[in-house]
Amino acid sequence: MRGKTENRAVKFGIVFLCLLGCSLAQNLTYSWNGPGASSQVDPNTANECLTDTLTCGCCLMQKQMWRMETFFNMSLAELQRGLEKAQSALNTMRSSRSAFSVALTDTRRCVGPNRADVVVQYQSVFINLGDGYNVSTGVFTVPRSGVYALALTVYSDAGAAGVLLAACGRMRRNGRLIAALNEYNTQDQEDSATIVLAVQMQAGDKVDVILPATCYLCDDNSHYNTFSGFLLYATD
Repeated sequence: MRGKTENRAVKFGIVFLCLLGCSLAQNLTYSWNGPGASSQVDPNTANECLTDTLTCGCCLMQKQMWRMETFFNMSLAELQRGLEKAQSALNTMRSSRSAFSVALTDTRRCVGPNRADVVVQYQSVFINLGDGYNVSTGVFTVPRSGVYALALTVYSDAGAAGVLLAACGRMRRNGRLIAALNEYNTQDQEDSATIVLAVQMQAGDKVDVILPATCYLCDDNSHYNTFSGFLLYATD
């Protein structure tokens, strides 16, 4: 007997959820009188219990059904508002996704030294979620205002001991210096330096890495030189 009761409860729950889903999908108002029918109590029969005791039971049942309809429709409306709010939050999260991580090259080569400072164009892309990084220019354009995590690693190989090692890089935002890295000596044949920081930026800001004129970076498919960033949280 207990098993049959549980089965009936499960079946009733499934039917209720199906009806609830259909109502939300079709944006209908539920009525005991059928789809689209009015759920208002007839004012001509509202006080029927006062004049006809034989129909009093039906009258009371009708009022209870009307109360249930009202409560059920209010619950549906509340669920619909909650669903729309959740959908809006999900869309906001999807539009906020922004992350990039790039490396200098996939083949063995060195960049620099040059006669003037140049923007480093990282050619090997690990991820570019939101298409904020431009491979042709080496510039990351901030898609949405917020706090971003930025990371830069520079590496170089002088080729032999005693030769000047000049692994340098300057991270900029809108042409202004954010942070700089310098490994400039003759004691190391090869060396690297890394910086990680959090920066609050506005939509449309431009972030790039400058290679100073006297410096050079060397890399291969090991990807020693990297430039990365991602949105921690939005502030707009």
